[in-house]
Amino acid sequence: MKNVLIAVLMLAAGLAPALGQTTAGRTLTMSGQGEVRAAPDTVTLSAGVTSEAPTAAAALAANTARMQSVFAALKKLGVADKDMQTANFSVSPQMANGNNQPPHVTGYQVGNQLQVRLDDVARLGPALDALVTAGANQMNGIDFAIKDPAPLLAEARADAVADARAKAETFAKAAGVNLGQILSIGENGGQGPRPLYMAVPLARAAKAVPVAAGEESVTAEVSIVWEIR
Repeated sequence: MKNVLIAVLMLAAGLAPALGQTTAGRTLTMSGQGEVRAAPDTVTLSAGVTSEAPTAAAALAANTARMQSVFAALKKLGVADKDMQTANFSVSPQMANGNNQPPHVTGYQVGNQLQVRLDDVARLGPALDALVTAGANQMNGIDFAIKDPAPLLAEARADAVADARAKAETFAKAAGVNLGQILSIGENGGQGPRPLYMAVPLARAAKAVPVAAGEESVTAEVSIVWEIR
């Protein structure tokens, strides 16, 4: 009770502890960042077929035939059913106006989009060629990733702690104080592998389509509070 009364009197007199200092002692707070990069080992691509015809039924029939070829090509490459998922399916009228005519339907468009996951980045080039050959005329993105980022994230976290300590030691030395024990440590929104998207031409692909997987980045950020003396 006595300590509380003293603190209230100090606050009223404008003698409250400075920023980074408490009644229990002085502190230094520092953040640190860590980043680890590695080659991706899995890839997800979005491919599909868009078909147009005078009637919805004809557009659907054409789309179905080409999508069946796409599925067959993927199965021939060894892609399992669990690694293929329909992402979007649409049927929409195609409208036109002009020549003093009201808007009217000129045909129908059917779109079928598929997400495909490959467990080996080296299979991406052959997969792209096979898809386009089979009739896919839409490629909407390629996402490289790391199957198990946990070990990389652990390394990034360790680097972040080391970075925070190195900066804290620099500040402490410049201020003429010494670091004491760590009072608290927390993570500030670490990030998993950052995806890389690529644009893929829709023209007929050449054999062994060249692709560049690059690297994925796994980052971590920590905030540590030290007691200083």
